[in-house]
Amino acid sequence: MRTLIAIPVFNESRYVDRVLQRLRAFVPEGGSVLVIDDGSTDDTPCLLPRHPVEVIRHARNRGYGRSLMDAFRWAAVDRFDWVVTMDCDEQHEPESIPDFLAAAATGKWDVVSGSRYLRSLDGDDLPPENRRRVNAQITRELNDRLGLNLTDAFCGFKAYRVRALANLKLDVDGYAFPLQFWAQAAAEPLRITEIPVRLIYKDRTRNFGGVLDDDAVRLEHYRQTLHRDILRLGERLPEEARAGLCARCLGVERADAVPGCA
Repeated sequence: MRTLIAIPVFNESRYVDRVLQRLRAFVPEGGSVLVIDDGSTDDTPCLLPRHPVEVIRHARNRGYGRSLMDAFRWAAVDRFDWVVTMDCDEQHEPESIPDFLAAAATGKWDVVSGSRYLRSLDGDDLPPENRRRVNAQITRELNDRLGLNLTDAFCGFKAYRVRALANLKLDVDGYAFPLQFWAQAAAEPLRITEIPVRLIYKDRTRNFGGVLDDDAVRLEHYRQTLHRDILRLGERLPEEARAGLCARCLGVERADAVPGCA
C-alpha cells in the first residue's frame, strides 16, 4: 500500500521544522512526503530544503482547497494508493498516521476521516466555542441532507483512497472545500469511516482571514458551497438533500436570493 503524506502549509515557519522532523518516523516504507507551500511569505520556503520532502510551490496564496487538489493530482500521477493529509501547525500528531493506515489496510473504506469529537481522548484541549458551534451545525446539516454519519466535518487529518477520488469534480479553492468534498463523496458514494484524533489548539488566535473571520459570513459561505454542489449533483443525492433547500440551508424565503439557486 503505497502512501503519500501531503501537508498544505502557509506561513508555518514557526512549526514546519518540528513537524517534518517528527513525521520522519511515521512515513511508511515506500511512502513519500509532499509539502504544498501555498504562497508563504515568511521563512517557510527557505526551511523546506532541510527535509527529505517533495514540494509544490504556489507563487501566491491559492487556498486550502487548491492545495488539497494539488496533492490529489500528485498522488494520482505518481500512482500512490492512498494519500494522507495533515496540517502543519502541530494540531495533527504524526503518531496517529499508523491508525489511518491500519484502517485503510482493511480494504473497507475509501475515506478515513479524523474526528476530534468522536470520543474524548487524554490531553484534549477545549476548542474555541465559535469554531465548535459552526462545526457542529454544519456537521449536523451534512448528516441530515446527505445521509452521512459524521461527527467532525472539518478535520483535515484524513486518508483518501486515491483511486476513489478519480470521479470527483473538485474546484473549491478555499476553506469551504470540505463541503464540496462531502457532497460529492455522498453522491459517488464513497465508503467513509471516522477514527478519533486528539483535539489540539496550539494557537487560539489563528483566523481564516478577511470576511470569513465573521462566524455568520463563514457559515453562509459554507452553506452556499454545499448548496451549489447539491444542485449540481441533483438526483445522485438523496431527496432529503434537495427538499426545502433554500429555507433550510440559508434561511431565506426566495430561491433567487441565493447565488446558484435554480
